[in-house]
Amino acid sequence: MKIAVIGTGYVGLVAGVCFADAGHAVTCVDKDAGKIAKLAAGIVPIYEPGLEDLLATAKPRLSFTTDLKEAVRANQVIFIAVGTPEMKDGSADLSPTRAVVEAICDAADGKKFIVLKSTVPVGTASEMEKLCRERCAHAMEIVSNPEFLKEGAAVDDFLRPDRVVIGRRSPEAETLMRELYEPFVKNGHPILFMDNVSAEMTKYAANAFLSVKISFINELALLADKLGADINEVRLGFTSDTRINPAFFYPGVGFGGSCFPKDVKALVHTGLRNDVPMRIVQAADEVNDRQKRILFEKMRDFFASEGGLKGKTIAVWGLAFKPRTDDVREAPALALIEDLVRAGAAVKAFDPVAIETATAACRAPFTAASSAEDALQGADALAIVTEWNEFRTPDLARLRMTLRSKAVFDGRNVLDPAKAAKAGLRYFCIGRQATARAEGSL
Repeated sequence: MKIAVIGTGYVGLVAGVCFADAGHAVTCVDKDAGKIAKLAAGIVPIYEPGLEDLLATAKPRLSFTTDLKEAVRANQVIFIAVGTPEMKDGSADLSPTRAVVEAICDAADGKKFIVLKSTVPVGTASEMEKLCRERCAHAMEIVSNPEFLKEGAAVDDFLRPDRVVIGRRSPEAETLMRELYEPFVKNGHPILFMDNVSAEMTKYAANAFLSVKISFINELALLADKLGADINEVRLGFTSDTRINPAFFYPGVGFGGSCFPKDVKALVHTGLRNDVPMRIVQAADEVNDRQKRILFEKMRDFFASEGGLKGKTIAVWGLAFKPRTDDVREAPALALIEDLVRAGAAVKAFDPVAIETATAACRAPFTAASSAEDALQGADALAIVTEWNEFRTPDLARLRMTLRSKAVFDGRNVLDPAKAAKAGLRYFCIGRQATARAEGSL
């Protein structure tokens, strides 16, 4: 099948390359000529494990262009994967999507199936179909096909999805989309066909529910800190109930990235617009904002007896919002750095892949370290904010010798409290009684 994908950001590029790998002829379109030139040369402008290798494999069936009009005329199925950035009121900005739909209508020389791959507000498909009827003489059908990709595992998620959700109006659209996706569901996982509104809502429901789970375990962790419980033991106890899935139930310093924060706010906005307040989802968002300050507050309290954080140097391990990506959008590490600098501390930070994106995005200055070890030099304390594998087994004795205050603030609970205490570190984590547990186990 011949497919056009408009937008070569995270979602569009992964979709285009994976469709081409499955044997389809794919034209990727972007208005950024520099990005198109890089892709044509086999250079992937984003960090996503496995994507560059797959691009090389699929290259014979891929083409890259800035000519949207020609791409529309040459393909019957056109995926839209442009951004839907958050606006000040929390709603999603649909102007990029609307502009692409208008351009497709203006270029079309026959019926086209326009597939909305970006995350869009509920009701967008209906709005875009109305736009097509008003603007185009040719028949158009809008198909909703929300993505469920996890950054750092996006290629595998696309090639072996848990499910594929498709909103469609006609049997013809269903046949086309089934043909496109059947190669990816040989594992027996379903292609779920439904109406467009339900497909749009499914995406928001999934992300909002996962956000609620994360905020719930984080709130429990705060209570565990106060009561003397161990959140890891609590988590094991209640997720042993077969009704409670343990996935996405790990305490930490809050969620970030391009999806959860934006999608939660968009769903809250949609609820308010329709007079159905999303109170649970709103609470999850508020808890998450609070959670991003937890490590800073622990550090502030720790250094209070020494006159505060002013003049201190803090090493930060991890800048990306999660491992295996260079995405720092809404990253807890950036919020921490900004709080530390505001309190008068200096920050030396290291991340295996996200130094460049963090330097560009952070609103406070920090020193970019060349390695995890380099970040520790001259530091009073260490904050672990992203759970990259290389941070899980540091030389604890060396940490004790290097850090002036011998203090580690573990925002992802990656270290063993007993081992940290035995090494002579002053260890602080999320929802675990580090010192008491460690002493009891020696």
